[in-house]
Amino acid sequence: MASLALVPILAGCGAGQAQRTPVASDIPLVPGAKIAVQSRACDRGSRVFCSVDLVVVDHHYVSSDVLARDESHVLRKHGWSLADGDTGLQSAANSPGHKLRLTFATANGDLQQIDLGSIIRPWSIVYGLSSTMFDRTAAMSMRLEVGAS
Repeated sequence: MASLALVPILAGCGAGQAQRTPVASDIPLVPGAKIAVQSRACDRGSRVFCSVDLVVVDHHYVSSDVLARDESHVLRKHGWSLADGDTGLQSAANSPGHKLRLTFATANGDLQQIDLGSIIRPWSIVYGLSSTMFDRTAAMSMRLEVGAS
């Protein structure tokens, strides 16, 4: 009986609809980068879909700007096409076939936009980004969503 109660929850997040449920492993990351925080959110509207928010860190980098720049190179190398982000401080990329859309920015860039109310991120992501700033760790904020196709 308890397993039946989970069916609506999983279905609400697009389970069984692979094209609407991106996973973090779909993102080609800079070698050495690690996912420090991950949060999944689902829209239960008429077009059910989920997105994955991430805080990605790499202790080998001295700058989040350089980490984000190198990430864009890795994405292009893997066939992703670069695009404009949702704000001026963000970058974006579309996977081959435009099945996925990735928006990313430095930790500082997304924290600024969160503070201004331009974007919304889960509290676990905000806290993770803030922690990287205090630790002086090179970090990026990422949001992976289903693409246009």
